[in-house]
Amino acid sequence: MDRRRFLSLSTFYTVVAATGTLAACHGHDDDNGSSGNPSVPPPPVGSFAFPQGVASGDPRDISSVFWTRCTGSATNTTAAVPLRLDVSAQADFSNPVASVQLSALPDYDFTVRAKVTGLAAKTTYYYRFVAGSDVSPTGTTRTAPAANEANPQVRFAWFVCQNWSANHWQAMSLLAAETDLDFVVHLGDYIYETVGGTAVPVEPAHAALSVPDGLALASGVRYANTLADYRTLYRTYRGDLRLQALHARFPVIAIWDDHEFSDDCWQDHQTYTNENKQETGRRRNANQAWAEYLPVDWGDVSFDLRNSNYDNIRIYRDFHFGSLMHLIMTDERLYRDDHVVSEAAAAQALGHDPVNGSDPQGSRYFVPQALLQQFETIDAGRLGRVPSILGPAQTQWWKDTLKSSIATWKVWGNEVMMNRLWIDLAPLAPAPYNVVFVVDCDSWDGYPSHKADLLSYVKTQGIANLVAITGDLHAFQAGVVRDNGDPSTGTPVLVDLMSAGISSTSFFGEAQANTAGTPFGALVANSQIFDEFLKRNNPDLKYADHDAQGYASATVTPTQFVAIFNKVKGLEADGSAPQSPLAKRTRLTITAGTSAVVVEDNV
Repeated sequence: MDRRRFLSLSTFYTVVAATGTLAACHGHDDDNGSSGNPSVPPPPVGSFAFPQGVASGDPRDISSVFWTRCTGSATNTTAAVPLRLDVSAQADFSNPVASVQLSALPDYDFTVRAKVTGLAAKTTYYYRFVAGSDVSPTGTTRTAPAANEANPQVRFAWFVCQNWSANHWQAMSLLAAETDLDFVVHLGDYIYETVGGTAVPVEPAHAALSVPDGLALASGVRYANTLADYRTLYRTYRGDLRLQALHARFPVIAIWDDHEFSDDCWQDHQTYTNENKQETGRRRNANQAWAEYLPVDWGDVSFDLRNSNYDNIRIYRDFHFGSLMHLIMTDERLYRDDHVVSEAAAAQALGHDPVNGSDPQGSRYFVPQALLQQFETIDAGRLGRVPSILGPAQTQWWKDTLKSSIATWKVWGNEVMMNRLWIDLAPLAPAPYNVVFVVDCDSWDGYPSHKADLLSYVKTQGIANLVAITGDLHAFQAGVVRDNGDPSTGTPVLVDLMSAGISSTSFFGEAQANTAGTPFGALVANSQIFDEFLKRNNPDLKYADHDAQGYASATVTPTQFVAIFNKVKGLEADGSAPQSPLAKRTRLTITAGTSAVVVEDNV
């Protein structure tokens, strides 16, 4: 970092080299906590706590980021907490490579993060934090292979959509038990910003949530608004021991989606009503809480609290795992243009309130394709370019990064569905419903020209072995994505592998609830009918399970990309989480040089 940016972040983010650290820091080889003075006894055990556990993140060949939250049990809750980070290649910390003095400040909710550089490539490290006589749980992290290494294999997993207030989190227990994972990826919806409202079945381990300053919607749901609100959600979510175990076991590479700020958001606008209200302060609060609670490397991306704009943070970035795999993470909320079809226009067409009403159907969901095209032309004229998800600067970065990549596999950390999801109701429904509908216009389907631009670039540049790993829809999908949406003429350019959410209500469950009592209810009579209907309308979907929770893992070699969809069981009859949560596994194999997906169910 340059000097000016380092000074702006120096109380928030520490960068230190493993070599030379020990001589510069104190208290690394004694039992006197973090004071560094052996003559002063440390505070007694129980003086400090690590209520959110430990975490590491953004692993590179020579560095990793280490995180914790440390609080004092004394009555003074505003005092800084001195603590120490220890990093070692030995589980007993007998030969530490770094010992770093830190301070947990109330300004950042007592969270700390430190980037340690000078580490050895492809090496497992142990880490812990010490405050007084209190020691955190021990975590493990693993650095990436050297950039030019022809490594034989990369193993990783990805997970999304962990709604505290729905179902259970036992998928995290399965994920934490995985062996030989190099890292895990989180693709968004780490928290959900709304609390209360209609009761959804949830495990007893998760008590009802509240936020101190939340604002109310007409439905009775309250949503996070202040920094205290968002911090409360992260503290609560990170209090779950299963999530703590997962963070302690593997380094995490994280990106956000919408619920870290506001459902179906774009830039600093919320979409709870047709007003699409701009909330810059709320967006910045959400940015800060995410920055505080995720172990993200701020040496590679920027976060500036002095910047009063909503985009005071930039989180898109990329990671190399030898010459085998290049991971490209994008931000699909902060720079996206408004949804192409205006909610207010959809409301007016229905005779609804164009400001205070809520009309996602017909604007963001189940939009007639012809209407989407009509509005896209209007929006392009207004913007002077086609509406986009990535925004112009990030789009160019994405193209340049892919074009320059020499890795065998290019893996795109992609928040929202790239697979096509259309339905043709012409043979089934009377006018005006006898048209082709785009099911989800909050995804890439809702920005068709922008999507076509990216996919055409992949084709013309001859970029091979591109796999998108995706979340958001609360479903498992594997699909071939073409440079245009017509399977008869389009050229396959990538494969989109979508994981279901950890706990969030499935796409099938949401569709069934939204069509209850309508003529379309028969299409969602059960999940099999629903899946088969969507696959008939979208023949490039090679696998679809829209009634699922779970996570996905992958083994990448020079010749194959093999993904496993891990589906979990629902709640037990008594409402508790299943002790043996695995329902089934599905294997999906992509051979290098092709876009074919081989599916093996119940493996």
